[in-house]
Amino acid sequence: MPSVRSYTLFISRCMACLLLWLASSHAFADDQEDLLFAVRFDQVSDVQNFLKRGMNVNAVEATRGETLLMVALREDSKKVFPVLLAHKDIALEARAANGDTILMLASYLGNLPMVKTLIEHGAEVNQPGWTALHYAAAGGHKEIVALLLENFAYIDAESPNQTTPLMMAARSGKLDIVSLLISEGADPGLKNALGFTALDFAMQVEQREIAAYLKERMQDKK
Repeated sequence: MPSVRSYTLFISRCMACLLLWLASSHAFADDQEDLLFAVRFDQVSDVQNFLKRGMNVNAVEATRGETLLMVALREDSKKVFPVLLAHKDIALEARAANGDTILMLASYLGNLPMVKTLIEHGAEVNQPGWTALHYAAAGGHKEIVALLLENFAYIDAESPNQTTPLMMAARSGKLDIVSLLISEGADPGLKNALGFTALDFAMQVEQREIAAYLKERMQDKK
């Protein structure tokens, strides 16, 4: 049997290891917060130093579950964003808690230069479910819609409930986007899971001009 002394020594070592682990975990959490702070306030040298020390370039913040790159985009951290984007381990298809990717977020925010940059860096245009095109259409960001289509965005992409970008544009009252999507081949006759077409959405929110336009286009297809 082990002696009382050896048992006490064993317990002491275990406690020392536990305290060391707790201290290192606390320090790591502090570093994460400091890195997030540096990203938010565009402190590029601090961000570079944290990354050189091996901090995770794809770390996420707690509120939205967004990556550092998403935080930099939201906060307009113009110096930090390209540093993160150029990192060899950056994950462009990482998703926030709500399922958004960085390209989807840039499209939602209407940030055309960032959308261009992300596409140039290989961001995926066609995501399953909600897409960047849905967000750009709903927001009325015509140049982004056009850019996404130029880069082979699926024009009739279906959300989890089969809502298309055309339906989003109609519901949001964005006639110029509706017209652009139709001219590029969007199908106005598609229905979502509830059986609604883009025309139904336009009528539901009393977008009479859009409804009239869609009626004409649907007649043209007959």
